[in-house]
Amino acid sequence: MNIETKYWPAELSRAGIEEAAAAIAAGGVVAFPTETVYGLGGDARSTEAVGRIFAAKGRPSDNPLIVHLAHGASVAGLVKEIGAVEAALMDAFWPGPLTLVLPVREGAVSPLVTAGLDTVAVRVPAHDLARELIERAGCPIAAPSANRSGRPSPTQARHVLEDLNGRIDGVLDGGATGVGVESTVVRVVDGMIHILRPGGVTREQLRDAVVGLAIVAEETKEEVRAERRAATAAVGVGTEASLSSRGEQGSSRSSATDAEAPRSPGVKYAHYAPQGEMLLVTGAFERLSSTVQAQARQAADAGKRVAVLSCSEHAAGYRADIVYDCGPRNEPGKAAQTLYATLRECDEQGVDYIVAEGYPEDGIGAALMNRLRKASGGREIEAR
Repeated sequence: MNIETKYWPAELSRAGIEEAAAAIAAGGVVAFPTETVYGLGGDARSTEAVGRIFAAKGRPSDNPLIVHLAHGASVAGLVKEIGAVEAALMDAFWPGPLTLVLPVREGAVSPLVTAGLDTVAVRVPAHDLARELIERAGCPIAAPSANRSGRPSPTQARHVLEDLNGRIDGVLDGGATGVGVESTVVRVVDGMIHILRPGGVTREQLRDAVVGLAIVAEETKEEVRAERRAATAAVGVGTEASLSSRGEQGSSRSSATDAEAPRSPGVKYAHYAPQGEMLLVTGAFERLSSTVQAQARQAADAGKRVAVLSCSEHAAGYRADIVYDCGPRNEPGKAAQTLYATLRECDEQGVDYIVAEGYPEDGIGAALMNRLRKASGGREIEAR
């Protein structure tokens, strides 16, 4: 695959929208900014266009895509029904980083979008360029993240070009994204909201939005163990026994059963991975730094180039080839916003081994920890 990839720079992005929209309307695939990460978009109704998305990314075909819409009203043309809970969530969070999984209307989108399932994932992005692009293209746009499958998601246009230049029709530059991690994906079953993938809308925000109408499902210990097994198996490392026990801690995933997972992107395969090996260190704050430093020193002694991803409170005390200050521990949104760019910079700097501090798993911290676990491929130890 080697095609000319058009680039519309940030200062000319609005002028480029018409060209980008025309490319999508003609069956092409174009990367564009959203408030979460850059998406790789094509006409969701066209199996040929959607097939090009999968081919460009090298994405498994059993991994469903999210359909992006310009307006909430457009969802009615894609789904069989919208329940009261889903309607309340749409009112509360659209436009925004929330994806709803709904029963798909037959023939509304290509079966490649849904991976052959009877549901479709939909959202309205909170980014003016994205919504204008969708509006002008005149079609619902299927769009996973605009990166090679398994790589850290792109939060800048240059990240897209690093992975997909020569494989897609164009890149619409809208500057750096704001949230930095993908949307939250939810499915409502029997009045209960299941979080299939944590993201830019937090569990707490969901709870507040549906008080008196629905409840947000809590995860079970088995789901915690299942996610850890999946993360480990995806990269073929270790066993569950070789990873630290998280005891009563909540998992980054609050979903329905494993059988539901394929209805959401980002839960079945290893994702967001840097080129070097990565280890996540969790546990009590006062014990984190000594364990992280010990792991960094061990890797350095083995001849590896080492980077540490640290909260601001510990960053100055670490000794490694590169130390990234990811922001205060009580502000995980800052770490989430820069995570993917930091992982890509580690690749650029030739880092062989990354040791990352864990964060509290409330609020946006749940999404951050989900991505850190995915990036580390299940390699996690508890600080001692």
